[in-house]
Formats: sequence, C-alpha cells, structure tokens
Amino acid sequence: MSIFIGGAWAYANGSLHLGHLSSLLPGDILARYYRLKGEKVLYVSGSDCNGTPITIKAKQEGVRPKDIADRYHQEFVDCFTKLGFSYDTYTRTDTVHHHRIVQEIFLELLERGHIYKKEIEQTYCEFDQQFLPDRYVEGICPNCGANARGDQCDHCSTVLEPLDLLDRKCKICGNSPTTRFTEHFYFSLSSFQAVLEQYTQAAEENHLWRENAISLTKRYLKEGLQDRAVSRDLPIGVSVPVAGYEEKKIYVWIEAVSGYYTASKLWAKENNQDDSAFWNASTVSYYVHGKDNIPFHSIIWPGILAGLGKEPLPTHIVSNEYLTLERKKLSTSKNWAVWVPDLLERYHPDSIRYFLTINAPENRDADFSWKEFIHSHNSELLGAYGNFVNRTLKFIEKSFDGVIPEKPITTNIQEKVKQLYDEVGQCIEATSFKLGLEKVFELVRFSNKYFDEQKPWKQIKEDPESCKQTLADCVYLLANLAQILAPFLPFSSNKVKEMVNTQQTQWKPVKVQSQQLSKIEPIYERIDLARIEEELERLNQQKKSQ
Repeated sequence: MSIFIGGAWAYANGSLHLGHLSSLLPGDILARYYRLKGEKVLYVSGSDCNGTPITIKAKQEGVRPKDIADRYHQEFVDCFTKLGFSYDTYTRTDTVHHHRIVQEIFLELLERGHIYKKEIEQTYCEFDQQFLPDRYVEGICPNCGANARGDQCDHCSTVLEPLDLLDRKCKICGNSPTTRFTEHFYFSLSSFQAVLEQYTQAAEENHLWRENAISLTKRYLKEGLQDRAVSRDLPIGVSVPVAGYEEKKIYVWIEAVSGYYTASKLWAKENNQDDSAFWNASTVSYYVHGKDNIPFHSIIWPGILAGLGKEPLPTHIVSNEYLTLERKKLSTSKNWAVWVPDLLERYHPDSIRYFLTINAPENRDADFSWKEFIHSHNSELLGAYGNFVNRTLKFIEKSFDGVIPEKPITTNIQEKVKQLYDEVGQCIEATSFKLGLEKVFELVRFSNKYFDEQKPWKQIKEDPESCKQTLADCVYLLANLAQILAPFLPFSSNKVKEMVNTQQTQWKPVKVQSQQLSKIEPIYERIDLARIEEELERLNQQKKSQ
C-alpha cells in the first residue's frame, strides 16, 4: 500500500508557535507508524515563501522578501529536525522546480478548459500606486462582523474576496483603497460542484474526515461553489505562463496546495524514484493541517486534482481545531504565543510531542497551560513511563549484573502487548492519536502495578526464579512500550531500545534476548515546579514588550 502524507506549509514570515506544531505533529506520527508497518510512505511539506505575509514583513524590516523567507525557512528546518519530524522531503515554494511544476499544472488546467480569462474589479491603493493582494486588504467580515483579511475570515471561516469586506483599509498605508478593472484568470471551481458533493458524502459515510472538515465543507457546498481567481497582481510568486500575462502571478491558494505535488516530484527526482505510486487510485493519503486550512484541502485541492484527472482525491482530512494558550486565543500580533525555537531551548522534544498529542484539539479546541505541561511531564512521562523503565533496568543492573533474565514471557502479558499493537494501530490509522496514546499509557500503568504487586525486591531473596520471571516480563513490557511509542516519542523510544539492545523496526511484538544491558540512564529529568511561575512571568513580559 502507498501512503502519501502532506503536512500544511507554514508561511515563512515568522517563527513557528505551538498552534502550528499542534496541527502538524499528526503527520509525523502517521509517517513513523506506517514505515514501521512496512508500507511505502511519502511524507512531504515545505515553507510557503511566496505569500503576501512575507512581502509585508519585508517592507516592515526594509529587506528583500527572499531575506525573510531564507531566515524563517532555515529556522523551520532546524525546529522540525529537533522535534524529530521525519519528512522525506521538506522544500520551499520559491524554488525553480516548484515554479516550473506549478506552471505546468496551470497550463494543463487551461488546456482542459478549467481556467478562463475574465475582467474584474479589484482593490487598488492610490497612495501606494498598486493593485492590492487580498491579504493587503483588511476590514470587517460581512458574514459575522469580525475583523478579517481579504481572503478569509478566521473567525467564521468564510472564504472572502477583498471587495466583500466592509470598511476596507490598505494594510500598507492604512488608507481606504479604490477599485480598478483588470483582467485575471479564473478556475471553474463551480463545475466540480457535483463531483465534490459525492466526494464529501463518501468521506462522511466512511468516517475519513474530522467532523469540522465535514461540516465546513458541506456548508460551502450548500452555499454553492464559486469560480475563483487563479492569478493576482503580486510582487513575488510564480509567473503566469501565458504570453502577455507574465507580470501576473499564480494566486497563492492554487500555487501553495500544488506544493504537495511539486514536493512529491522533487523527492522522485532527488532520489531517482517514481512517485506515480502516490498519485493513483489505490493510494491512501492524509492531509494534516489546522481548521483554518480546511477549504483548501477539502474543496480547492480536490477540485484541482479532479481538473487534472488525477486519482485519488485526498482520502483523510486531518484538521485540528485551535489550540489556546492559558485559556486565551493565541495571537502572534499581541505576542501571546509560545514560540517553538524558544521552547526547544528549554524542554525535551518528547515532552512537547507528548503534551500536544495527549491534549490535541482533535475534535474541539484544547488549551496549553504551563502548569498542565509541566505536571504532565513529571507525572506521566517521568513518573509513570520513565519510572517503570528506570526501576526495572536498575534492579537488573544491581541484582543480575546487568544481564536480562531469560524466561518465557507470561502468556497474559504477551496477549496484552499484541492487543495493544492492534488497538493503537487502528487509532493511528483512524487519526485518533490522543486515544492511541491514552491506550499506551494504560499499559504503562499496568506495568508499574505489575512490578509493585510482584515485589521483585522480596522475590530475589525468597524465590529468585520468580524474580527472574517478573523482570523478564517487565523488560518485555518496556521494550514493547518503546516500540509502540516510537511514532509518538521517538527520542526516548530510541534510548530505551539502546539500553535493552533491541533494534526491531516493525510494528509487531519485540522479542527480548537475554543479554547485557547497555549503559542505563534516565530517559527524562524532573522539571522543577518553580518553572511554572517563571514561564508565566516570561509569557506576560513577552506580551508587554510587544
């Protein structure tokens, strides 16, 4: 089976924050799991380096857009590497390769009659002497009354055009823009209404999408799909490959989602592989992102793929709800955010991965609080899992010279482990990562209880053979916990595997040999509770300095 996983592309105009990570982490869990299952996996993403937010940031700093894109693309690569994201290809949208493939997609849609020219009225700033990209126009959403950008209202998820906004203002100078007529290319999205209705219905019947993706997509379909502009007057981006229109750029909403396909082609080219296995009817695909990106993955990208005659349309839409911070909405403009580069300087990547999975906003908004983050690390990762690993291995080191006792594993424990592989695998495939991780920690608690009830410290004196049985069982449990946790907590899983010398790379029960343990070290350190107040103070100071 071929598994394609596409992680949403972050705008390279500012650092990643916890909200980004929360929505992107499921992609890495999926990729690691399916590789352990032996499936053919392609996991791609990249930095969006062509968007309007980058040109806005560049103007604010008085530098070139490329300088901004370079800075944040490198920062993203560093952060994802430190967090253990296992992309097969992580690229960027300002490469020659991406531009060329996007232009090919544009021309093929044009040739097939799905793109046409139309004269439209567009916002124009007389002060700045330019047509305004959609994100350069801000105003009031006509649907809900919230502040919105010219492409989308984040408050009610309505897809907008700049002229829909009330009380429009130019983001560059703050003046009210006028309008001028100009010619643009349009994608006939409305002609795919019936195809996308059937597609959405099938996704709902087969429980392939999150509930937010189903309800939002059905809302758009009920309102009736509108043809959308695929070209814009922009300073940077992919030039329209049509004579006389080269100054216009392919609009970011068609260009950025096409990045999944261009990244796939880049992987094939760089690794001398054929990527066609990931674009046929039998492919299972997962598109991983936040709820604000739903329409681009459930309507626009499927519409483009249908227009190109490519199979399959996205199978799973993995769209998280929002993550709040200390019960307040994350806000980059107010500096109310936990920035990932900063977080990685002070905390273990598995602590971050664990908290964002066990607290994932899978079906409703979830909150990140420093108190909960630090308590979850100390009580679950260190107190439950880390403690079980450490007490078992330290006991073997002290009482058996560090050699794992050889005994056939208790049948009941073997069955529990086998069942856990099946259950957690099903959870991951159904994108219920939180439930999968909860099930693993049920076995962690069982394992600690088993150790306590068997009392190996007594058995070693009264019945050494029973003590060997207990420890053989416990090493079997911890080795398999490490294997099942590998998609979720890759760093500590590798550490445990090294200590017990198991290097199995499959999604099935691990057999542990009677052999010498490697150097035993704690897999986690306790976090001082005083850090809670320190972090809250840091967060409030950060907001005040904005």
